[in-house]
Amino acid sequence: MLLLAVVVLAAANALNALLTPGWYVPVCAVAALLLVLIARRSGLTWDDLGLGRVAARRGMRWGLVLTGAVLVVYLVGLALPLTREAFQDERAAGLSPGELVYRVLVRVPLGTVLLEEIAFRGVLWAMVWRRWGPVWATVVSSVLFGLWHVQPSRGLTRANAAAQAVFGAGQVGVALSVTAAVAGTALAGVLFCELRRRSGSLIPPVALHCALNSAGYALAWAASRWWAA
Repeated sequence: MLLLAVVVLAAANALNALLTPGWYVPVCAVAALLLVLIARRSGLTWDDLGLGRVAARRGMRWGLVLTGAVLVVYLVGLALPLTREAFQDERAAGLSPGELVYRVLVRVPLGTVLLEEIAFRGVLWAMVWRRWGPVWATVVSSVLFGLWHVQPSRGLTRANAAAQAVFGAGQVGVALSVTAAVAGTALAGVLFCELRRRSGSLIPPVALHCALNSAGYALAWAASRWWAA
């Protein structure tokens, strides 16, 4: 069942790379549903997957605190000249207002976050935990989470001014930026797994992940208009 779950993830990744962006959310939603069905078929409970009711209230409290912390850190980073360049991202700056709303309220929470949290902190974490315990569950799911970001990080130096300044724009810079992105997302995966383990719920990593991505897009978009003005 663990191998089948990895195959579903690989198929979703391939489809998202081949299909038009309009299919991104449906592909992610279907993949997430298939993963949950595989997990349930393998004998995992809703509590095992971090989707149980018992821990939901605690998870909501954690989620609110984490979301607030992300917003504070982002606003401080945007206010400081030293870190402001990190918000100069062409992927967000080129969005129309309608595209921004779709990205922040639909694509990120119902596509990216839904699939990645159910997959890496829900299904894969629980499957490995059942066999080898929480340490291996965190290691395996976090490594796979890092590798999952190889493809989307390939254009990082072209889109983000801060990344280009650090790594350069050539092939070596691209390789270094991809390596850094994979390592960084793997470490973020460890944090997400620990939040899921300590709270017993997927809500805290979902809230943190969604706040990081959605607020990041929104502030980068707003900052590009402010700088242009």
